[in-house]
Amino acid sequence: MNANVGSGDRGMTSLLSGERVPKTHPRVEACGDLDELTSVLGACGASFAADAHELRQEIQDIQGMLLRIGALLATSPDSPTAGMLRQVSQDDIGTLERAIERLEEALPPLQGFILPGGHPSAAWAHVARTVCRRAERRALAVPAEGESGRMGAVGAYLNRLSSYLFVLARSCNAMRGVPETTWKG
Repeated sequence: MNANVGSGDRGMTSLLSGERVPKTHPRVEACGDLDELTSVLGACGASFAADAHELRQEIQDIQGMLLRIGALLATSPDSPTAGMLRQVSQDDIGTLERAIERLEEALPPLQGFILPGGHPSAAWAHVARTVCRRAERRALAVPAEGESGRMGAVGAYLNRLSSYLFVLARSCNAMRGVPETTWKG
């Protein structure tokens, strides 16, 4: 029997950079949240109208970026693998900021807190937003030995992504003519 087959049954797993760590290691936890976020974004994109090609492509691009971030998080900074990975850049963050601005242009100003929900596509975007917030917290909890710049850019990207997902949820409701529910606390 191959020594690696079933080795995860003992509570350990391998990072992309080859180290064996417990499945509860902060890097593994962060990668798990990114995996969940990528899947929720897939459900969100699948719920879009058939003609929402641009938004669907935007979601797929974000999913690809999340896989890239996952590779960064699954690699210790002092490993040879780390130098081969493309870092999160200001351009990547700027792409999200421009998408937020584009979506906001078509929306009325926010008049208060809104309750998550509405059209299923908006509800999925809200679920993605909350998973993204958790993924951001987990990514920022990864030990930062020698990589504060790398994790700072990851945190900034995920922060902007959660803002994008909030505006996307509002846009999905607007595109489908579903009114937002304002919290009346």
